[in-house]
Amino acid sequence: MQGPEVTTLDFEGFPIRVWSKGSGPPLGFLAGFGGLPRWVPFLDRLAERRHVVVPSLPGFPGGDRAHTVLDTHLDWVLAVRRILQAAGLQGADLAGSSVGGSLAAEVAAIWPDSLRRLALIAPFGLYDEADPPADPWAQRPDSLAALMCADPETWKALRAPPEGANGVEWPIEQTRAIEASARIFFPLGNTRLEKRLPLIKAPTLLLWGEADRAIPPAYAARMAAKLGGPHEMVTIPGAGHLAEFDQPDMVARHVLDWMG
Repeated sequence: MQGPEVTTLDFEGFPIRVWSKGSGPPLGFLAGFGGLPRWVPFLDRLAERRHVVVPSLPGFPGGDRAHTVLDTHLDWVLAVRRILQAAGLQGADLAGSSVGGSLAAEVAAIWPDSLRRLALIAPFGLYDEADPPADPWAQRPDSLAALMCADPETWKALRAPPEGANGVEWPIEQTRAIEASARIFFPLGNTRLEKRLPLIKAPTLLLWGEADRAIPPAYAARMAAKLGGPHEMVTIPGAGHLAEFDQPDMVARHVLDWMG
């Protein structure tokens, strides 16, 4: 698996990593809980048909400590908007997973002309007291693997330090990503996104892992009922919350087919 081109952009004095690979119309991707410490097969599948652009979120792997200047949910949404623009994704197609999916949905709602089509993989942001999501920030670190992926070994492999990684900095970076997500979504991932879903006019694909233990798959129908534009729902068998890691080929195929 050949790696991507790596560039950086400046956000409030912090370097933000931007990966890119492939040719064709641009397709942005915002990563989910824990971010992307390494390039993954899902992104390679997308890059077979599109020019994939993957900007890091502040505080996540590749996002340095940029989360330290973001205090409110509005700060985060505005930051993501600026980062997408700086990465050349204005007017492009956009996909996001989990944490990144929630932020992608916010951008689509508030700036409807900023993207063409949207794909969301089990985004955070909703809350149903009768069927609440899990609280990933209340989990022991050794419990996160089973919460995030249908196969816990998939999560463990993603987080394992690669050869040559700094043995001190690597675990700090992983912990920083959890802290950054907590700044946006603690507790229980509830940002009342439901109120803004009717503002999303972009054609939207909702994908949900059949075995999602973090956010109940029933939330897909609840989200779809609120969307203001055309949409489809797809359940991914054999996948957990981060379905793009459990079933990279299947999820990438659905995303690419939706984007056209």
